[in-house]
Amino acid sequence: MNSTHQADPANRARLRWRSRRGLLENDIILTRFLDAHETELTDEEVDAFTRLLDLSDNALMDLVLARSEPQGELDLPHVHALLGRLRRA
Repeated sequence: MNSTHQADPANRARLRWRSRRGLLENDIILTRFLDAHETELTDEEVDAFTRLLDLSDNALMDLVLARSEPQGELDLPHVHALLGRLRRA
């Protein structure tokens, strides 16, 4: 069984659904990012994206706008890399 993100349409739909946020700015940023890059995301990037989606809207916005940096369990190279892509999007 192939469990990669790109091989599983249900995983891709779930990620897109989770990207819908209460804070409009987050919703727009995440949706536009997925529109542009979803088909090329690696499993590691999906893991980083999922970790960011676990945050509250305000904490996520602070990271995306570079008002804060990932700390604790989020202070991982692949999270920093994906966050850099989100900030440039």
